[in-house]
Amino acid sequence: MVQPGRGRLTISDVARAAGVSKTAVSFAFNRPERLAPATAERIHAVAAELGYRPDPAARLLGRRRSSGVSSTHPAPRPTGGADGSVDTPDWVRDAVFYEIFPDRFAASERIAKPGPLEPWDDPPTVHGFKGGDLLGIAERLPDLAELGITALYLTPIFTSAANHRYHTDDYRSVDPLLGGDGALRELLDEAHGRGMRVILDGVFNHCGRGFRPFHHVVENGLASPYRDWFHLDSHVLAGERQLDPYPDRGTDPGGDRRLGYAAWWGLPALPKLAVETAAVREHLLATAEHWLRFGTDGWRLDVPAEIDDAAFWREFRRRCRAVRSDAYLVGEIWDEAPDWLRGDRFDALMNYPLGAAILGFAAGGRLDREVVDAHDTYRRTVHDLDGPGFAARLEHLMGLYDPAVTAVQLNLIGSHDAPRVDTVLGGDGPAVRLAMLLQLTLPGAPCIYYGDEVGLAGGNDPACRGSFPTDPGAGDRALRSFVRALLDARHGHIALRRGTVRAIATTRSAVALLREAGDERAILVVNAGRHAETIEIALPRLPWRHLRVLDLPGWRSPRLDVPPASGRLALTLPGQTGLVVVEEAARSDPANRARG
Repeated sequence: MVQPGRGRLTISDVARAAGVSKTAVSFAFNRPERLAPATAERIHAVAAELGYRPDPAARLLGRRRSSGVSSTHPAPRPTGGADGSVDTPDWVRDAVFYEIFPDRFAASERIAKPGPLEPWDDPPTVHGFKGGDLLGIAERLPDLAELGITALYLTPIFTSAANHRYHTDDYRSVDPLLGGDGALRELLDEAHGRGMRVILDGVFNHCGRGFRPFHHVVENGLASPYRDWFHLDSHVLAGERQLDPYPDRGTDPGGDRRLGYAAWWGLPALPKLAVETAAVREHLLATAEHWLRFGTDGWRLDVPAEIDDAAFWREFRRRCRAVRSDAYLVGEIWDEAPDWLRGDRFDALMNYPLGAAILGFAAGGRLDREVVDAHDTYRRTVHDLDGPGFAARLEHLMGLYDPAVTAVQLNLIGSHDAPRVDTVLGGDGPAVRLAMLLQLTLPGAPCIYYGDEVGLAGGNDPACRGSFPTDPGAGDRALRSFVRALLDARHGHIALRRGTVRAIATTRSAVALLREAGDERAILVVNAGRHAETIEIALPRLPWRHLRVLDLPGWRSPRLDVPPASGRLALTLPGQTGLVVVEEAARSDPANRARG
């Protein structure tokens, strides 16, 4: 393993030797429950071998706060970037994203496949390829535009030996199975022609075993000029052994020590890149610039906290924004992380904390705990919430970051890394509708995981990565109509996509939320209980103009008259229903949406 520096051993020495982040080492000694048991044990074993002992004062501090990512305590409001400002892309405030796992969404007949594939409609497997491609996505853009989608987030598309392509073999080429660079060019042109944006997934903490520099080290050992691109252990550096990227699973379970190099979570297929090496740094930064120049609109960054190097991410932002001033940069961090959103690194994070709150409330006390507890993060973050509990959690999350950040957070209730919303909610269709109502009308940019709008089900990976139906009439079409109506409302009413939100009334199972953007206002009311609930609302800032309840397919919407002079409303909602009430404006708010 990597030889530690001279003098007193530090947490950084253990992190380098174990091939993990400093955050993971801190968790191992202070919050081991936050890690997989095998990972915590491996870190302790490496630390013992090095002779590392954590400072008692640091351990006490670690118990009071985690290292950089807090899931329970608010942090001070961001103070801005290097120039004291928080600058986020304006277009994201009006965007509706759609996350696509390219191998599973749609396959075009124009892209020939080299051999047999896993049957499209069979349950997904860890290693199976279904054959979806980028031209298949391009051919489905009219349907997505009609739904109300204005931006795509594509999971990795670069050359890889994995169906999910998080094992990158070549950062500068689109996988031939997806159609190559030409297919991306067509997809971008078609999407931009409809007013849609496209962001890519950047996996810069680790690569695949097929990455040429890593292969070069495997073949040549210390003679390879790429040896400093990776974290090689002391025995390899001393010339005492070679790398073993394909170890026998039945032998020594010693993680990175049996490989001869640091790997993400000890997985042989994922060598960890030495981002501190200048050549590696430049390769990754130039890659980010390359694809922005190609025409993409931003980056979603995979496990960025594993690259424990704030200077790298500041330079990443500077160079991306120099190429494209409105590039959207969003990080995959599952917890609250104010340090990452002060204007000098990312614009936003994948908003899993908000998604957890939405799921916990919409479930109405009936989460599928078996599914939830099988997921490492959901187990500790997704819990049942009543009306007041959801309101309190929402208030906390809406005040956690600068408003310019909150406005562009990527709001999701499912992804390729989590069980699908339908499955988390136990296949309860009304609960799914409530969850999507909240996701699509709260501040931030909602991101629909492909297929959620037609009721695709699936537990943890790989089950959550099933194929999108090829039959246009398949799936829950009523749910799709409901989602389309919500997106029509979002695009048509600025108060449903921009501005602020706050709770103005709660009951045990219901909540009423006020949305305000300039002089436009709307009210969201959700009853997650199984029985009818009456909620009394005191309308703030009288007078109000005429109120109108938007029609949402599948729900009977009561008619509302002009609010009484008292400014009080008493609404009775049947169980598991919601309302979207808009204040009629003096003039319409045309929607800037793409249509096919």
